[in-house]
Amino acid sequence: MFDTMVITKAVAAFCGALLVFLLGNWAAMELYVPRNANAPQAYVIDTGTDEPVEAAAELTFDEAYAAADAAAGARLWSQCRACHSLEQGRNGVGPYLHGIVNREIGDVDGFNYSGALAQAGDVWTPEIMSDFIQNPSAVAPGTSMSFRGIASVTDRANLIAYIESES
Repeated sequence: MFDTMVITKAVAAFCGALLVFLLGNWAAMELYVPRNANAPQAYVIDTGTDEPVEAAAELTFDEAYAAADAAAGARLWSQCRACHSLEQGRNGVGPYLHGIVNREIGDVDGFNYSGALAQAGDVWTPEIMSDFIQNPSAVAPGTSMSFRGIASVTDRANLIAYIESES
């Protein structure tokens, strides 16, 4: 079945296909690569970014909370609204948050807590709330709250200020 003629045709077909691809590559390089692609740069515009930029000092939570904007926290509330309510006594998937600042942790009537919040502390201070909003599972391991957290200290302070202003 495989005689010399079949092998010769197969090798010729392979070489022909290789030649077509090489010619296609050459044509594409001529069409799409400019002639001066490897030429040195004609001039340089100084943007002033060569100097090292000092990193801005990160705000502490107390500084951010002192300058918090409740109106900016209103847009962040939409992340919490899916599970919580600001109306007193109206629990959802999570407990209502009306008056939560300086309220005892786990002190909402009619809501069944998971028990993990006992590790968080005694009272919802703004600092504990900030840590919990940043990473709930780090503050209360085993909590049933599946929230990814808010990394920005300013956003957390604005959200807590909004919750406090709506209470």
